[in-house]
Amino acid sequence: MPAGALSGALPGGGLPPVADTLPLQVGMVLVCVALAGWILAVWLLLRQPRVPTSPPDDYLKPVSPADLPVDPLPACAVVLDGLGAIVQVNEAAASQFGETVGAILRHPAARSALSAALRVPVPSGTAEGGSRSELPPVCSTTFTLDVPVPRTLHLMLRRLPGGKGQDKRVLVVLNDHSEARAADRMRTDFVAHASHELRTPLASLSGFIDALQGAAGENPVMRRQFLDIMRQQSERLKRLIDRLLYLSRVQAHEHQRPRDLVDVADLMAVVLGEVAPRFEQEGRTLTLEVEDDLMVRADEDEMVQVLLNLIENALRYGAREDERLTITLSARRAVIPDDRWPADGGVILGIEDNGCGMEAHHLPRLTERFYRVGAPTDGAGQGTGLGLSIVRHILDRHGGRLRIASAPGKGTTCLVWLPPAGATLAVSLVE
Repeated sequence: MPAGALSGALPGGGLPPVADTLPLQVGMVLVCVALAGWILAVWLLLRQPRVPTSPPDDYLKPVSPADLPVDPLPACAVVLDGLGAIVQVNEAAASQFGETVGAILRHPAARSALSAALRVPVPSGTAEGGSRSELPPVCSTTFTLDVPVPRTLHLMLRRLPGGKGQDKRVLVVLNDHSEARAADRMRTDFVAHASHELRTPLASLSGFIDALQGAAGENPVMRRQFLDIMRQQSERLKRLIDRLLYLSRVQAHEHQRPRDLVDVADLMAVVLGEVAPRFEQEGRTLTLEVEDDLMVRADEDEMVQVLLNLIENALRYGAREDERLTITLSARRAVIPDDRWPADGGVILGIEDNGCGMEAHHLPRLTERFYRVGAPTDGAGQGTGLGLSIVRHILDRHGGRLRIASAPGKGTTCLVWLPPAGATLAVSLVE
């Protein structure tokens, strides 16, 4: 560059001083720092979660049952909507109550408790994770459902908190108090009925003991006769106590349906093994008619007891002096349709005899406790009057039915209907 051009850049022809450029450099640094700070602030602001100014589109949609984990609850739980319709049933409730859940929840006492639970206001804050003390209170009720078997139930209901449109659901916990009530009832029945039945053999034993302590004890013939009567009375007393204890056990779990699948052919084989010695006597015949491939959902021991009681009654009260007693034990599929039974299909077990039969007015009372038609015809001792009552309670537990047809001189036919083995206990969510 020419010397003249450089010397003309500044007065006097020299370079600018360094001190004059320092404020400019500091200003540029400050501008850069401020710009970086603004960029960092904007970046941090963008990373913050955004709070919606309006509810989401699905705010008013009902909560899916999958969002209500009632299956893990160690109790029988049901979720209802605001109209009382079943939304969800956990496995424990479906297993214990089966198809009767709907009938339980339709009971007037249950409906009243549901209305009370829905009227309870949901405390503010529970939907946003409030404390347990802010949960809606529990409404409870206890009532007895008479069908299909008497059951005493205790229900606890609590309104579930939720957002707008989601707070009309109610959680119901069902407790079955039938066993405790049955125990109380059995104690009352024992005092009311069994005391009379026990008094007769006890009075007989006491009387003969007094006689043997007197002059009758010195006579060998009378002593042998009295001891034989005392033995019969003691056996009757033992049978009565055994039947009462068995009846109490059946009633204790009458509300629980059996779940085991039983082959009817195996069931009949067990029964034949039990009763075969009874038919070795002259004048008695047992015939068996069983269809193939019959299955029932049952308690095998209890069903054996049902058949043994019915056969015992035929032997005890059906024999006639002038005719051979023939008892037919049968098993077949129920005819479809058949309006005698509460459902289509199923299995029918039959015990039919050609004995003396009975009057029609006895039939409605045969399953009452301690009811007896008359004196035994086979020379055996007096029965307990509990056999058919036990049969009825066992069949109630199985969901079965008993029909008895009889006429004087024409024998007696007892038909036991059991529901199909494939009948499910699942609860429909559509009521």
